[in-house]
Amino acid sequence: QIMKQVPVRFDLKTLHIPMYSAEKLSSLEDMDWNDFLQQVYSLLDSTEKNAGAARSKLNLLYYLCTVAVHKEVASRLISSQLFPILIKQLRAATNWDIRAKVARVIGLLALHTSELGENVPVSE
Repeated sequence: QIMKQVPVRFDLKTLHIPMYSAEKLSSLEDMDWNDFLQQVYSLLDSTEKNAGAARSKLNLLYYLCTVAVHKEVASRLISSQLFPILIKQLRAATNWDIRAKVARVIGLLALHTSELGENVPVSE
């Protein structure tokens, strides 16, 4: 069965990280950028199995889909530790919606980054 992709929309109220625009993210200082990434990592790496955790993870992935289309943000994200965490989520997630959104984020990052290193396993 082929599922039609719904438009990417995230809920500001349930996003557990600061909601920065792509322009704001690309201009963040290193310390603020690292703080932002740590929050993203902890949300994605959470091992909770309840419906609320899955919803907040999906909401975060929707947000990442919206900012990953910005060239500078995609380049910074793909060169961070986010990419290995996304690959880990792709392998471990049992929820198909989460797997589909993780794959979408990976694809958007690979498409919009300015430089894709040979050591980045986008063929996963």
